[in-house]
Amino acid sequence: MHGRLFLVDTGEQVQVQLKRYGISKARLDNILISHLHGDHLFGIFGLLSTMALDGRTAPLYIYAPRDFGSVLRFFLAHFGEGVKYEIHHVPLSMKEPEQIIALRNCEVWAFPLQHRIDCFGYRIVWLKTGQSMAYCSDTMVFPEEPTWLQGTDLIYHEATFADEHVDLAHKMFHSTAREAALVAAAAGAKRLVIGHFSSRYQDLGVLLSQAREVFPETYLAEEGKVFEV
Repeated sequence: MHGRLFLVDTGEQVQVQLKRYGISKARLDNILISHLHGDHLFGIFGLLSTMALDGRTAPLYIYAPRDFGSVLRFFLAHFGEGVKYEIHHVPLSMKEPEQIIALRNCEVWAFPLQHRIDCFGYRIVWLKTGQSMAYCSDTMVFPEEPTWLQGTDLIYHEATFADEHVDLAHKMFHSTAREAALVAAAAGAKRLVIGHFSSRYQDLGVLLSQAREVFPETYLAEEGKVFEV
């Protein structure tokens, strides 16, 4: 927004990906962490350290579950000597959608998901146009989800499993591609992007086709692909 960027989750190669696609770390003011599983978090230490080496002075705000506080304290205690900028952890513990960022032309809402540990989704709304996008990380679908996402233009939703593994999806608190599509349809979304695929699927076409049977405007989250809201 106005040249500033939101980063959602910090996987292990986050810095590699930022460089690969020409995204400046200096333009990041807000990092939104969904939950504290490693595939969504392990890149945070390197990213914070590199920002310090780059001479960052602007404050950084990290919105994350409450337990991220201990992770940040560990980082600062052991690797924070060169950090000259302020890092503000904004703890999340809401039980329903709650506004966490309010800018002149944009607002960000956080809401709880249903995973094995505390996990939160995010919805960004551009106030001038009314357009919106949502990020639903690791979660099994739950009754309130379509209501909380009602009218969202673009939804990213995890789709870890295909129909044949629906029981495993529920056991692991994940979603199938079809379930993600049902959420998008019920929410009245315009487009759905699915990701977080299990490595068991060499051909992602099966996930895409199952989702499109319910919601035709479904697309795969592929590296480097850009979706405009």
